[in-house]
Amino acid sequence: MLEHVPAWLGKALAGARAGTDALAIARPELGGGFTPLTLSSPGFADGARLPTRFTADGEGRSPPLTWGSPPDGAAMLALLVEDADAPARRPLVHAIVWGLPAERGALAEGAIAADGHGDAARGDVGRNSFWREGWLPPDPPTGHGEHRYAFQLFALDARAGDPGATPGRGAIIAAMAGHVLAAGLLIGTYSRGEEAPSGPVGAAALS
Repeated sequence: MLEHVPAWLGKALAGARAGTDALAIARPELGGGFTPLTLSSPGFADGARLPTRFTADGEGRSPPLTWGSPPDGAAMLALLVEDADAPARRPLVHAIVWGLPAERGALAEGAIAADGHGDAARGDVGRNSFWREGWLPPDPPTGHGEHRYAFQLFALDARAGDPGATPGRGAIIAAMAGHVLAAGLLIGTYSRGEEAPSGPVGAAALS
């Protein structure tokens, strides 16, 4: 994948980035001004570097996530993970999980994996930008600089649409439009060809 992009090209493309304004959580059709939903990970701190085991340079497992109680009226949750710094017009999708039960408060490490059509108890894993189900491990181009991986969790009301089986980004954004009650955002970073931060950086030091 992007690890094969030569370092000289990665550096040349350093200014080409989708940007945080292109993240799903910033899309105007979702409404904005959401009630905050606490989202965190025991595997890394907000804004800190992702441990290698969650990336294409390690085991490539999806990180564990935990969150607070959604507001009254929430019928389900949806998770979308995007790379805000992908060298493209819009963020690269690393994971989609649709239809998580509202009362569920966590995803275990490695839980975002291909599941066919999913089930009502665990939600349905959708398609990433490589049109595959499951977690697409962070894999930024060498020399492109730091990439921000945005974990976005949305609490939805009962009238949210049906995005279909194994949905993609466009389908879940359309299904969520006008039905988001609360949202949480957690950022993990990763880069190649640059010196990694030294010393403890929150829970990320556990890598």
